[in-house]
Amino acid sequence: MFTGIIEEVGIVKGINKTATGALLKIKASKVHSDAKIGDSICVNGSCLSVVEISGNILSFDVVPETLKRTALAHLKIDYSVNLERGIKADSRIGGHFLTGHVDYKGSIIDISRKSEGVGFKLSLPKEYSSFVVEKGSVGLDGVSLTVASVTKEYFTVYLIPHTLKSTTFSMKKRGDFINVETDIIGKYIAKDKAKASDFKDILKEYGYM
Repeated sequence: MFTGIIEEVGIVKGINKTATGALLKIKASKVHSDAKIGDSICVNGSCLSVVEISGNILSFDVVPETLKRTALAHLKIDYSVNLERGIKADSRIGGHFLTGHVDYKGSIIDISRKSEGVGFKLSLPKEYSSFVVEKGSVGLDGVSLTVASVTKEYFTVYLIPHTLKSTTFSMKKRGDFINVETDIIGKYIAKDKAKASDFKDILKEYGYM
């Protein structure tokens, strides 16, 4: 489990194809300090397990399903990535709960500058539209952000200068892909609503409504 508050920006130092996907090597300056084999680290919003540690280089196995579903497949040598270690039981939750399970890779439709900050307009597939709400939370490349506005086809978030400086968003451009994780609370609410609807249908079928 993660919070969406990025600890540091790491650098991709290796992407090697393997029989089970790819081996991703990332240079860190902080999160490697207490890392152990098997630890979960959020890399651009995707929860990956450490399989090798060599100094400040952390290696992760990335399976085909992850490469297919996320924007990790678009990484190249010397690309920057957002890094966050798993939260501890006594940690403050500065952002919101993120699982590191990416829902889809969204494309940046537009980038604008307004008084609210730098706005990023992201694509929103129909199957995830019910999980993204105005003023709700969303994880973008592992960063906890607040949805400023949403339509059936896209949503917009605004980043303050500190967030731009502390993450990879300052390097993003129109057309780039971003890992999107919708709010887990919204998913559970939607699931409960579906169950309630099914229950009502059963009552109607047997003449109780």
